[in-house]
Order: sequence, then structure tokens, then C-alpha cells
Amino acid sequence: MGGLRMAVRTLMKSPFLTAVAVLSLALGIGANAAIFSLFDQMLLRSLPVQEPDRLVNLAAPGPKPGSQSCNQAGDCEAVFSHAMFRDLAKTGAPFSGMAAHRIFGANLAFEGQTLSAEGVLVSGSYFPLLGVQPALGRVFVESDDVNPGEHAVVVLSHNYWESRLGEDPSVLNQTLIVNGHPMTIVGVAARGFSGTTLGSVPDIFVPLIMRGEMERGWNRWENRRDYWAYVFARLKPGVTLEQADREINAVYSGIINEVEAPLQEGMSEATLTRFKARKLLLEPGYRGQSNVHHEAETPLNILFGITGLVLLIACANVANLLLARGAGRSQEMAVRGSLGASRGGLIRQLLTESVLMALLAGVLSLFVAQWTMALIGSLLPPDAVSGLKLEISPTVIAFTGLLALGTGFLFGFYPALHASRADLVTMLKSSSGQPSGARNAARFRSSLVTAQIALSMALLVAAGLFIKSVVNVSRVDLGLDPENVVTFGVSPVLNGYEPERTLALFERAEAELAAIPGVTGVTSALVPVLGGSNWGTDVAVQGFQRGPDIDSNSRYNEIGPDYFGTLGIPLLGGREFDVSDGPGAPKVAIINEAFARKFNLDPRQAVGKFMSSNRGSPDAELDMQIVGVVKDAKYSEVKQEVPPLFFAPYRQDARLGWITFYVRTSLVPEQLLKTIPEVFKRLDPNLPLEQLKTMDQQVRENVFLDRTISTLASAFAALATLLAAVGLYGVLAFTVAQRTREFGLRMALGADAGRVRRMVLRQVTRMFVVGGVLGILAALALGKAAQSLLFGLEGNDPWVMIGVTLLLGAVALGAGYVPAVRASRTDPMHALRYE
Repeated sequence: MGGLRMAVRTLMKSPFLTAVAVLSLALGIGANAAIFSLFDQMLLRSLPVQEPDRLVNLAAPGPKPGSQSCNQAGDCEAVFSHAMFRDLAKTGAPFSGMAAHRIFGANLAFEGQTLSAEGVLVSGSYFPLLGVQPALGRVFVESDDVNPGEHAVVVLSHNYWESRLGEDPSVLNQTLIVNGHPMTIVGVAARGFSGTTLGSVPDIFVPLIMRGEMERGWNRWENRRDYWAYVFARLKPGVTLEQADREINAVYSGIINEVEAPLQEGMSEATLTRFKARKLLLEPGYRGQSNVHHEAETPLNILFGITGLVLLIACANVANLLLARGAGRSQEMAVRGSLGASRGGLIRQLLTESVLMALLAGVLSLFVAQWTMALIGSLLPPDAVSGLKLEISPTVIAFTGLLALGTGFLFGFYPALHASRADLVTMLKSSSGQPSGARNAARFRSSLVTAQIALSMALLVAAGLFIKSVVNVSRVDLGLDPENVVTFGVSPVLNGYEPERTLALFERAEAELAAIPGVTGVTSALVPVLGGSNWGTDVAVQGFQRGPDIDSNSRYNEIGPDYFGTLGIPLLGGREFDVSDGPGAPKVAIINEAFARKFNLDPRQAVGKFMSSNRGSPDAELDMQIVGVVKDAKYSEVKQEVPPLFFAPYRQDARLGWITFYVRTSLVPEQLLKTIPEVFKRLDPNLPLEQLKTMDQQVRENVFLDRTISTLASAFAALATLLAAVGLYGVLAFTVAQRTREFGLRMALGADAGRVRRMVLRQVTRMFVVGGVLGILAALALGKAAQSLLFGLEGNDPWVMIGVTLLLGAVALGAGYVPAVRASRTDPMHALRYE
């Protein structure tokens, strides 16, 4: 306790040094704590369920002929047909249970309140397998998931019950309208449970067997070529993942070869062989099933590495400060040693001061972490933020505390070791009053600064790469004009609309929107542009030879009149759709240039050719006439190549249940954000609008990951460079003070001010060259690791390397110039009397 009090008094004696050290460390620790919070939530945290380590995710890679529908719970290799799920669930084998789930869009209506929400279809085994208990009422059991359409029950998420229904216990057994279907509320899930898909925050849970009622018109329960359900299981006690893999694959292989292989049609022998050889892939399921785990891994590892380097630079700064302070306390250490203090006791006392300084920085770093997470939240789209908790959790506090303790020892150990070497006899004999290890300490300080320059170089190169990548993304030719366009979606089918009523609503909406003052164009599309969705189907095209292993797949969209004119996509030939292209009219299509290239069509002569979409039947006749060809424009992602794409009129889709509108205005688009909801309140006050935003915002959200990484990397690199510059200045200033006598003698013997300045700047140059070379090598490794996140450049881009070298060189010379000038102004007479 006495040592702690002495440490406090010592730190208070030098408040400026203490404040600089604490602030430097707080910035470094806080940045790490913020990134760790995301790292923990996205990559480390287990589901809040019973024994999550025994959960196993199932996937089925290999040929999947037929229909595939996947979402953020995983890619299409992870989905199963409902029939296959039931077959596997019956076998039991190495599992104590198996469950399936699927995210779906939901419109909810309860006591006059409507909400566009998210739901999860879950098998009856879902809650029992996870061990999730209800906060109110009950959860589903096997008997709630037997006969299609006969289990109209719903479990509310705790968040929906709390935020929307005020935790009212009387909601039990009341009716909630879900997608136009009356459902009885039977329970509320446990607090903190938000399903098994990171990034999805469901409001309700519905029995899997009710999919046909949630998605009107769907009825493919026994279709083994329709893949859509995500599956996980729980290992029996004592069963390993390897054992489970062998046992379940023996069962799966039998089903594939005896039941499903005979159902495949039009498949080549080679593809059929691969189909029969398919194996289940089992992976640990303690984190649930989500694309986020894979997509976030590389960016978070990169950011964690960057913040770690920032912290190392901060530690080097503080170590240099402590070495400088230790030189001034050498006489104190020598006297205390001569009075009986052991070297171990002196080291413990100095480390106590270092750790106390680090713990103070740790407390301050929590505020830095919160600010950093707020910055991250401002860069992420609303959908991404809703699935994260941008707050300081107990886990983050524990991590921060451990990191602070670790850094306290890291930056304090060598200065403590060095300062405790001093003895009184050596001190009294030394002509300069400096301990005998001063030269070693000087070399160590120079090494720390060189390392800071190297780390700063690596971070600046990384930031430069990400900035250039974002610039490249911003220069991508979208093929359309997003300025002054507002977009939003509506899903009448989720409110129980029949197709005829849906079409009438869309037509009324188009007329009402077109009548808004300043509106110059209105159109619509089934698949939202740059919304991350990909809808595809096999096609047959006049003159294109198809075969079992020939890729005949194309992306498609269903659109309204004046689609290309409203979005600014040039029409190369033919015509756009108009209101006459409706039910009963001849089927028509418009293709893009990529479609023409893939299917061997001359864009100038494609108009008039015939094609067919195989969405209905693989043997459909060529019943769609191509009436137009348009220039390539981005479809799903800004960074992806434009895919082969054909368009059909949405009016010719008898099952259309939702649409995305696009409204172009000659006025400020933000005005439409207020006007459009009023229009739809007149049309149907119970129909919620989805994703109301400007197209510019849609484009930014499509590349939010690039912008987020670029912004954070640039901020952290700027901080690292500032810390490195401060460290370089501090070391040179201390060195100049230590060499005052030497500079005075040199000037007394004839050296001019310029020569003295060059001496100091040569030291800067040596550290910069060595640090720069090491930094370039580190930057090459960092650029290679980040290659998958870069767009339009390589991780070793020479222009970035050159630019960063010049920038950091200027910073280093700037930091060294003031000490160099101070050295050149040394008064020889004063220097000769120095100490």
C-alpha cells in the first residue's frame, strides 16, 4: 500500500508527463477496446443457449439442381430441402435432435398498429433443442410443426414484446395478424435471445410448417429440388464432431443415392457422379449460422491488427518518456539503493508507477472506446447497426483491464530495469552525472522511435490502400444516375392482398406519386437495384445451344414502365415496357449487353428474337420476345461485374406481391421522404413502407464496408503518425539536451550552426530510412492480407508506397527540425559550464 501511495505522489510530481502518457495510452487502448467489442460480438460470442459447444451446423455442398433460396443465415451450400431435413431429423444417429429455420419478411398488425418486421420460421424442435425457455407463456414443441397451414401460433421476441407491447402479459392468446394471416400469440422468448443468425433481429417466431401462409402461394414441401431451410443439430453426450460426421454421412449418402439421384433429370454423367458423391459438412455451431461470421473475419482481423500497432506505438512513446524521466531520477535510485533498497524493490516500485499510469489510461480509454463505437455506428447502415450493441459490455471492460495491465508491464519493464541499475559511487564519479548505462538507453530510445516509424509506415500504407480503394469504388460507372432519386418498397402480399388487388394498388401508387409536384419520373422493380439481392433462373434463347453442363443461367428483374428512363439507363435499341404490357398481352423481355454477349446475340439485331424463362418449367417454349436492349448497369453490388440480365414487365407476373418504387424529382429529394408516406397513408394506412431512402444513400450503404474500413484505418493511421512524430520529437529533444556539452565544444572548435543542424537531421534520416524499410516490408504483408478488401488495385501499389514515404518523411523531418534548430543555437560558453 505504501508503494501505491508513493507511486501516486511520484506521478503527481510530473503532471504534464503523466497526462501525456495517460492520454497516449488511452487512445491506443480505447481503439483496441472498440474493435474488440465488434470482434467479440461477431466472431467470438456463443449463443445464449444451453451448452452451445455441442451445437453443429450442417451444410450440403455440391450440385444443387433446381431452386435455391438463401439469405444472411448462410450461403446456398448450407440450405436443404424440407424433405431432406425431415429425413435426416428422423434418423437421430449421432444427434440428440435436429432443427431447421429460415428468415422471412413480415408485416405485423396488432390492435391497429402496423409494423414492417422480420420473422423466423422455425421447426418444432428449434426451441427445445436450444434449451430456450419462455419469458411468458410457452415456446413451440414438435406438435406445433406437423401439418402444413394448421398451426397458426406465434412466439414473440422479447425485444418486440418489450418495445412495442410494453411487456403486457395480457397479449397471451390474443391475435396477431402476420402477413394477413391471424396467428395466436402463445408465448414470448427469453430476454436476450434473438434467434440463431447474427445480424438478424427477429420480432416473431412462426412454425416452419406455416411457410405457405407467410409466403402466399408457396407449396413445395415435398419438392427435393427446392433448397431453402438452414439446419443445425445437437451432439449426443460423448459424441465427437468426427464421429458425428461419419455416422450422419452414412445416412445422407443412402438418401442421396437411393432417393434423390433417380429424381434428377437432364444431368450429365459427370454431374450425376458428383451429385451422388455429395457429403454433409459439419461445423461447430456455438455461434449460430450467419454470413456475418465469414464476411466480418478479414476486416475485423485487419482492424484489430491496426489498432494493435497503434497501441504498440503509444507504448513506445510512454517507454521513451519513462526512460527520459528515469535519467533524471538516477541519483534518486542510486541514493535509495545505497540506503538498503534492493534492486527488485526498486523495479517493483517503478512498475507500480507504470501499471498505475496504464490503469488510469484504461479508465479513460472506455470513453475513447465509446466514441470510436459511435463513429463506427455512424458509418454502418441501420440494418447492420440493429444487430450490434455499440456499448461497453462487461466483457469489453474486462478486456480493457487486462490490456491496461499488460501494457503497463510492457512499456514499464525496460525503463524500470534501466533506472534501477544506478549506484551512488558510479553517479558521484560520473563527470556528466549520467549513469553508466546512458548509452544503452539512448540506443534503446532510438530503436523505439525507429520501430514507431516502421509501424506508422505500415499503417499509413494500409490507410492509403483503403482510401485509394474507396476512391476507385466511387469512380465505378454504375450505368445509371442515382441523383435526385428516392426509393422505397411495399409488400401488399404480407397484408393479405390478392394479386389483382396488388396490381391495382401499384397502378394507383404510380399515378399518385407522379402527381407530386417536382416529380419527373416514377417506376418500379421487383429486385431492388444495388440492394444486395440476386434473383436468377435458367433461360433458353433463340440460336443458343443448351446442354447438361452448359451455363444458361441469367439474373432477372421485373420492372414497371419507364424504368430505364427514370433511372437514367441508356436504351440501345427497341423500346421500353409500357402499361399495355400487362396480363394477357404477349410476353416480352428486355436484355442488357452482358446477356447478349453470353447468349451469342448481336445487340444491334437482338430485338425480335425469342427466349424463355425456366422459372415455370425447364421445358418452356420460347414464348418471350425481346423488344429492347439496354446498356449494362449495376444490378446487385457496386463492386461486382454486371451480370447477364433480362427484364420482364411486372404486370405480367400473376403472383407479384411486393415491389420497390423509384421516384425521380427535380427538387431536393429529401422533400419526397416526407411526402411519400403521406401518399401511402391515403392509399392504405395499414401498409408500412420499407427502406425509404435516397438512391445516393442506397449506393453508399452498398459499399459501407469499404467506407468503414477506410475511415477507421485512416483515423488510426493518423493517430499513429501523430504519436510517432511526438515520440521522435521527444527523443531528439532529450538527445539534444544530453549532448549540449558536445554541441558547445563543436561550435567552440569552429562548427557552424548548419553543420550542427545536419548532425541532428542525419540522426533523423538514419531512423527514418531503417524504419521506412522495415515499415514497407510490414506494409507489403498487411497489403497482402487485405487484398480481398481492396478494389481496383493491388496490395503493393507503388504510388501509395511512394506517397506515404514522402508524407512520413516530411513528418519526420518536421519533428526533427525544431530540436535541430535548438542544437544549432547552443551557446558554447553556456555549454562548457553545463553541469
